[in-house]
Amino acid sequence: MNALSPEMLMIGFISYMVFLFSTTCHEASHALVAQLGGDTTAALGGQVSLNPIPHIRRSPFGMVVFPLLSFFLSGGGMIGWASAPYDPVWERRHPRRAGWMALAGPAANFTLMFLAVLALRAGRYLHLFHREPVTGAPSFLGIALSIVFSLNLLLGTFNLLPVPPLDGSAGIMVLMSERTAQSYLDKIRGSNYALAGILVALYVFRSVYPYVEAVAMRLFF
Repeated sequence: MNALSPEMLMIGFISYMVFLFSTTCHEASHALVAQLGGDTTAALGGQVSLNPIPHIRRSPFGMVVFPLLSFFLSGGGMIGWASAPYDPVWERRHPRRAGWMALAGPAANFTLMFLAVLALRAGRYLHLFHREPVTGAPSFLGIALSIVFSLNLLLGTFNLLPVPPLDGSAGIMVLMSERTAQSYLDKIRGSNYALAGILVALYVFRSVYPYVEAVAMRLFF
């Protein structure tokens, strides 16, 4: 596919819309579960919402600039980030609730992935995905649902890696006692592990994710 061809522009548009919606769902889920657990920090910032504007306002580079740049510079890949604020005092007081808050984001991604699987299977069964009769281009709906599946599988899996600052590093606290979780928080919040964690996560993810994707494709399709 040539650079800036109509096909690439269409894929880029769909990918960004899916990224924006998926990331908004991810952060809104964090905010909602935090609110249910007693921390209203993100809710007061308007982030218990599927409106992407409050999330973009908090992370404009990660939700707008970097995803678009990454798509065009890489020739098709799209990455970015966002965040939901929380009260660190609440996290330390209720570490297991904070663990559930952390897991809510990946759970939202996997939910979107499963919904895409159901829609793709239903669409195939009902013969809804027809190629464009003149150009032979694949179905717009089929492409969109495929991107919803693949992007949310990637986002959910990556964020579950148990290294700071990813969600999995806090999510594992749901398996700990309150006292153990508080000691664990002292270690991961008291040191600057974020950059090292991201580098480790990227290295591990590049090795592991192809197998995760292969298993998901075999399991669902």
